[in-house]
Parts: sequence; C-alpha cells; structure tokens
Amino acid sequence: MCGIIGYVGAKSAQHVVIEGLRRLEYRGYDSAGIALVGADGLHTSKKAGKLSNLENELAAHALPEATTGIGHTRWATHGGPTDENAHPHVSANGRVALVHNGIVENFAELRNELIGQGVKFNSETDSEVVAQLLGKAVENKNLLDAMREVVARLEGTFTLVAVDATDPKHVVAARRNSPLVVGVGKGENFVASDVAAFIEHTREAIELGQDQIVQISADEIKVINFDGTDAETRSYHVDWD
Repeated sequence: MCGIIGYVGAKSAQHVVIEGLRRLEYRGYDSAGIALVGADGLHTSKKAGKLSNLENELAAHALPEATTGIGHTRWATHGGPTDENAHPHVSANGRVALVHNGIVENFAELRNELIGQGVKFNSETDSEVVAQLLGKAVENKNLLDAMREVVARLEGTFTLVAVDATDPKHVVAARRNSPLVVGVGKGENFVASDVAAFIEHTREAIELGQDQIVQISADEIKVINFDGTDAETRSYHVDWD
C-alpha cells in the first residue's frame, strides 16, 4: 500500500508533497522520498523509516526551491527497506526521477538487458529498471512519449510518476491495475494514488482508466491511452472530509 503524489503549480512543491505524503501514512510504508525539478535541474532526497526521517534529512540538507515535484512512501517488495531502495529512483544520466507502485513482473529480463548496455544499478528494486528505461528514452523524445515507449515493454501492475530534469513544467504518470487520480486545481494540478493526498488544495478530480497516461502542468491536463489516442476520463467532486 505505497503512497504517491505529484505536483505542478506555484506553491512550494516540497511542502505540498511532504504534506501529501503525511496524509497517505495510513497506507503503511517503510521509507519515503521526494524529487524536485526547478530551473537548476533535478534534486532528490530519500530515507528509510518514517516520514520524519526524511523531514530531518531535508532540514539538515535543504533542497533548492521548486514548484514541481513528486513523492513516495514505499512498502518494500523487491529489496529491503533501505535508503538505496527508497523511491524516487534516478536514471543513470540524471535526467529522470521516478516513483512506482506495483510490481514489474519482467523486471529481471529488462534489468539484464540494461546491464548488458552498461547501466549500473543503485538498488535492488524492480522500480529502478523503469527509471533507467525512461532515462534512455528521454534522450531522443519528451517525457510523455518516453513513458508511452516504456509502458509498452512492462508486464505487471503499476502506477508510475516521473519528472524530467530538463522539463520543470510537467509531471507524467501512467497506470495499469493500480490506483491513480488527478487533482484539478486553479493554476496547479496534482496526481496521486489517493485523493487524500491533495484534498487540502482541491476537491475536483479526474479518475483515470486502465492503461492511460496523464501529463500535468500548472494549467493543463492531457490524458492519452497507451496507444497514443485521446482518452476518455470521468470528472467528479470529492464531497467528504
């Protein structure tokens, strides 16, 4: 029961993401992490243990201010609850940071392929395989198209949320058999595994269907199917506290 939140807007992404992760603590987790993207690139911080450990790390080693970010609370599956296995995972070229819920069933095959190409892994997770694949894909296309390319190769269940160091205006996410919802704000938008993560900021949401990808910016939401066609979505209002 991992937790995910992504944000693009005008507020401090670190504050929005950390508070969102706090509302997702009920789901259970053993590590937490955050990635921020600003004009000076990508910055990450992650720690095993409670969210307070991450907050202490951020207090001791502050990240630059940014208005785009993603965060994750992890429950260990592939690899134990360590700093290295915590999310986000960063691609070898430093371009992509990714958080992931679910299980990539063909990760061993993909990992061996990447190792054969000279990629060095920093964790034991199946999730880092996706980050490395995305890192290679964004070298010749934008993050949305790179996500389309990568999900076509994955087997299993997943919610993926990623940012690109060279594109601080967007967060891209995808889902297959794992929860993902979009929060629709004014001058800001969200993605999360649960509306509780962003309910302080907006009660307007979009439910994503199976095999869909969403790209959010501060003022735009684009949803496509895995095959690249425009996707149908369902909007709704959250009326509970």
